[in-house]
Amino acid sequence: MRGPKFLQVLVVLLGVSLAASAQDYRRQFRSAKDFFNDGQYNLAMEAFKPLIVYDKDNPYVEHASFFYALSAYHRGFGSVAKDMLLQIKSLYSNWDQMKEVNYWLARIYFDQRQYFQAMQMLREYPVLLTEMNVTQMKGHYLNQIEDVETLRMMWEEHPEDRVVGKALAKAISRQPYLEQDFQLIDSLVIRFGFEREEFASSLKPVNVYKDKYVVSLLFPFLAKTLEPTLATKVNQSVLDLYLGMKLALDTLAAQGINIELRSYDTERSASATTELLSWEELKSSDLLVGPLFPGQTPVVQEFSINNKINMISPVSSNTSFLGENPFAMLIQPNSETMGERSAELIARRIPNKNCMVFFGEAQKDSVAAASFLAKAKELELNIVWAERVTKDNSADIFTKLATPVEYDEFKNPVEFELKVDSIGSVYVASDDPLIYTKVISAVDTRGDSVIVVGSEAWLNNAAANFETYERLHITMAAPTYTVLSNPNYKTFKQKYVRKHGNLPPELARIGFEFMWFAGRCLKDYGVYFQEGLQSVSFMPGHLFRGYDFRGSRSNLYVPFIHFRSGQLEFLEPLPVN
Repeated sequence: MRGPKFLQVLVVLLGVSLAASAQDYRRQFRSAKDFFNDGQYNLAMEAFKPLIVYDKDNPYVEHASFFYALSAYHRGFGSVAKDMLLQIKSLYSNWDQMKEVNYWLARIYFDQRQYFQAMQMLREYPVLLTEMNVTQMKGHYLNQIEDVETLRMMWEEHPEDRVVGKALAKAISRQPYLEQDFQLIDSLVIRFGFEREEFASSLKPVNVYKDKYVVSLLFPFLAKTLEPTLATKVNQSVLDLYLGMKLALDTLAAQGINIELRSYDTERSASATTELLSWEELKSSDLLVGPLFPGQTPVVQEFSINNKINMISPVSSNTSFLGENPFAMLIQPNSETMGERSAELIARRIPNKNCMVFFGEAQKDSVAAASFLAKAKELELNIVWAERVTKDNSADIFTKLATPVEYDEFKNPVEFELKVDSIGSVYVASDDPLIYTKVISAVDTRGDSVIVVGSEAWLNNAAANFETYERLHITMAAPTYTVLSNPNYKTFKQKYVRKHGNLPPELARIGFEFMWFAGRCLKDYGVYFQEGLQSVSFMPGHLFRGYDFRGSRSNLYVPFIHFRSGQLEFLEPLPVN
């Protein structure tokens, strides 16, 4: 029978065995750690692997698991490292180094572009958010995110996080100018105290009201070609526009609106325009007017954006003038708007929803027609025919509209291939007399109830028969039409005749109205008047009918005119604010 002496020996042997085992774990861990410290991560992984298996006698299981994960991470095995770290969180949640586990999980999630999971790992240990290396890590990864909406959502989850706020502000500032949320970036700068200079190009400019505003004209005056004669000048249209603008200054001054009008000759040259824009004095402008030619527009757009100066065209309807420049505006409705409003008019006023469309070769014609067709589809108009008209196929207009198939006893056509009253309207997107005169002639031949919708430019045709216009109820989009009995127009005409000795041409009238509009906007809404304009549903004009800039950088209001009792009149009453 074994006695106490045997038990004593057994205890001693067990103690020796346990001590040896502990010594072995310690030796293994130190060896593995040496591999890790030397950057031999493949050997470190192999050395740590036996130590990550749970054993009640192994005090290194948590550390071994952690360094195994880091070794895997440094070898580029991010998923292996993540799985091991998640296992540590699951099995050893009370380990005193769990903060480090979350840091490395966050880093791995950032690497894998799982940004929200990464931020959640950091949020679990708020103390991490105060550490410099964590701040630098967040900045490194979050600044790589280009999608503003992703950062906006993250900021909503972490509204007090300065790094997230700055990453969002930077992402917004990298967007195309027109897409930037100026209000949000401004609020971020204020909330977190960022340096405004860092985001100066993206911050909304401060609106200013002045006693006197500087308006700079960038026009092709061609001053070197001017001769002191009464003959029509090469640039007569530009001079007419300018004289109308200049005449408006007294009218504005009488209303307490002081404008300093400066003139710069762009000479129809992009290089001359570029040289002008290098002049320091132009940077003091409150409003740039022009240029009038597309080739000069890009350099002025760049100057306008860089110096945050509004630029506006008094005559253009081409949206290329606007580009990506939030400081650019068109006082005229653009071609897209002209097409849309024409479709809306037909849908609103003509019971027969069948419609034909003819448009010319000019780009603005194609744009207006495309816009009309899109809006017509939306309004459920039935487009029975749409055609682009050239010199070669212009005869098709009469063929489509007025090919007779039946005559009366006097050989007058009474029925056509396109049956009488089978369509309600024809929309003509062209100012080319070759096109619209053929449409009018064909509709006149038909003698039915078809309504032709076109443009006020048709009034400038010296050969036009306005009795026919009235008989056929021809309707014209007319954003620049002026009622001759308008008291404002009578005053303008008297001033112009008194000063220049002749009746005001159309462009002088446009120039006067433009300058009145610009002066009123500057007075009422300040240097950056577009925001004020967009808050007003309708702004009555002085000579013209009016303006609507709600949500737009070009005029959305298009009035229509027709003849009645031999006089032109507006088809519909003024909008109600």
